[in-house]
Amino acid sequence: MSYLVLARKYRPKSFDTLVGQPHVVRALTNALTQQRLHHAYLFTGTRGVGKTTIARILAKSLNCETGITATPCGVCNACTEIDRGRFVDLLEVDAASNTQVDAMRELLDNAQYAPTVGRFKVYIIDEVHMLSKSAFNAMLKTLEEPPTHVKFILATTDPQKVPVTVLSRCLQFNLRQMASATISEHLHNVLAEENISFEPAAIHLISRAAAGSMRDALSLTDQAIAYGNQTVNEIEVRSMLGAVDQTYLYDILQALINQDGAALVEKAQAMQMRNIAFEEALNDLANILHQIAMIQTVPSSIADDSPERALLLDLAQNLNPETLQLYYQIALLGRRDIGLAPNEYAGFTMSLLRMLAFAPTEKVSEKLAAPAPLTNKPLVTPAINAQVGINEETISPEPLPKTPQSITAPAEPISAPVAIESHSGNTAKKFDGNWRTLVEKSLKLGLARALAQNCEMVSYDENNINLRVAANNKHLISPNYQEKLSSAINQHFDKRIRLHIEVSGEAHIEFNTPTKQNALEKATIQSSAEEAIMQDGFVKDLLSQFDATIIPNSIKPIN
Repeated sequence: MSYLVLARKYRPKSFDTLVGQPHVVRALTNALTQQRLHHAYLFTGTRGVGKTTIARILAKSLNCETGITATPCGVCNACTEIDRGRFVDLLEVDAASNTQVDAMRELLDNAQYAPTVGRFKVYIIDEVHMLSKSAFNAMLKTLEEPPTHVKFILATTDPQKVPVTVLSRCLQFNLRQMASATISEHLHNVLAEENISFEPAAIHLISRAAAGSMRDALSLTDQAIAYGNQTVNEIEVRSMLGAVDQTYLYDILQALINQDGAALVEKAQAMQMRNIAFEEALNDLANILHQIAMIQTVPSSIADDSPERALLLDLAQNLNPETLQLYYQIALLGRRDIGLAPNEYAGFTMSLLRMLAFAPTEKVSEKLAAPAPLTNKPLVTPAINAQVGINEETISPEPLPKTPQSITAPAEPISAPVAIESHSGNTAKKFDGNWRTLVEKSLKLGLARALAQNCEMVSYDENNINLRVAANNKHLISPNYQEKLSSAINQHFDKRIRLHIEVSGEAHIEFNTPTKQNALEKATIQSSAEEAIMQDGFVKDLLSQFDATIIPNSIKPIN
């Protein structure tokens, strides 16, 4: 006897054994039980999700000799003949091979005759979207008002190409792609039935490679059995699929967490030596990052029997959520642009180096062990009551006192102080308390400039700088920006400075920040320029003698 492939051998023959489409099974089962039968059904979905299988089970349910039922007996002449593909009143048409109107007219001409042996004459038209426009037009009338003994079951992978006039005449069911866990569970059962030894990690790889198609999963399993000589193990399946060895990607993430550039490049070179597809590697890296993000949000989202469970949990504890999102975006963009790189290796390594360059140096474990806030107060404290006054007579800020008198209550701390290791070997610079000058002239801030310019200095001493931010600028306070600002301050003073940033609980308070000072200075200069123009004798003559007017906002001060 010739070998029967797994996809055919284990094709479901009843609704009870159908896997992965409970919403369709429920609707059809209830309709059959209540005898609420439609004359035309349309099943849509990607390849291998069960469209034709459900159509055949429905045909058995309609023609079973025990009566119209959701549980066909499977042993009567009608059921067995449908399973063998020999039932005379079941006509399966491949629309891809019969696209012309003549074939459709011939099929419809036969529809008027009563079934030969069955209760209904069932027409299954696969890939119906391939029919020509004239063929669709030919079937419209029959599809809308078919003889009572005729049922149409249409299937397509591309419902967008089916005319709306056809869609409106059908009861439509959208079959979903199979979940990876559903495919894995089914493959476990199939291999156990076949007495084939396997490794769960190998089944996981096949399930993921099937991309939601149960037929593809069974076909790949057949291939894996042959490739592994009656065994299905991870190493051979990974080789068969050309899949990326996940250990490389986990090592890469660990190198990123450790900020170890040498290890990062070493792993990339090892992948190049094994001729690994780097585009697929970036795709798998993004997939791993997605799993980690899910675990951080919903820890129960990872299955207990997942082969990578321990590794993913460890990474979830050591990867900052903001950094993880950054890595994910870089992986997606790197995969998109890898075709523009000089070669795949260059595109892959540049994506990794981009992750290394933009990631904060502080690990989650270090944040959890960070020093306590400068104050001994709890994290939830009263909001600021007094508003800092701005001296409008003098635009250039004077050095702030070490303990401002206008502060009557501390603000709510956003994060713990950031500690940076001190430099050595040079004399530390002195700070005169002029925060604006420090920000605009002395610090190399880059992306943290927006945060620094919207901070007001509360107090400072030799080893500490305390800042605060208005509530409407709370979004600027991120660990990444704080890290960069702290690093710039430490680099400038060549010593370890503790940076502590608080936020006001009241949105209406305006602080004396560099941004505010700049705005006031520009407003004063603009006002002085406008006043100078209005007092100019020549301008006055133009206005009086020629009835001239000054265009609003046209006066610009000369820098």
